[in-house]
Amino acid sequence: MEQMNHSIELFIDHSGWFAPILFVLLHIIRPILFIPVIVVCIAGGVLFGFVEGAILSVIGLSAMSLLSYKIVYRFPKLHDRIAKLKQRVFQDRTMTVSQVMVLRITPFVHFHLLSFYLMEMTKNLREYMYYSVLGVIAPAIVYTAFGKAITGFPWYMTASLFLILALIYYLIDKKNKLDIQVD
Repeated sequence: MEQMNHSIELFIDHSGWFAPILFVLLHIIRPILFIPVIVVCIAGGVLFGFVEGAILSVIGLSAMSLLSYKIVYRFPKLHDRIAKLKQRVFQDRTMTVSQVMVLRITPFVHFHLLSFYLMEMTKNLREYMYYSVLGVIAPAIVYTAFGKAITGFPWYMTASLFLILALIYYLIDKKNKLDIQVD
């Protein structure tokens, strides 16, 4: 295992400017390969370090979000299938952009389904990309910096982290409902 890590580090060192491009491309093709976002972001932290790995993950996830937007609106049947899946998963649930951003941090909610939710919440590509880029910053930072540590935590620590995220989601939802009632 240590030899493999050394080989990967040597490859990155000798790849120069090409390695970050490959990493961003990996983010773009990640959905086709069925690789979870968290795995690629963790790899970015291991291979490039925290700062560069997080920046490259934000770039890659943003490019993937743009491509997803273009594909979903270019193929109406795909749009309809994802809309049906969204309906089954969220069941007419109304969420705020903040809630979508919190859910993007949790690895159990499908990243592209949340992107689709965001697509339907926004008016155009520009607004979608604005919120999408804001929404990928937190997961890129969290997964790059703490992803490796989170996967090494005992089950009760991981469960505690997800309970905290669920509590944050609940509090945002409660605040949103109170704001709606006040208006």
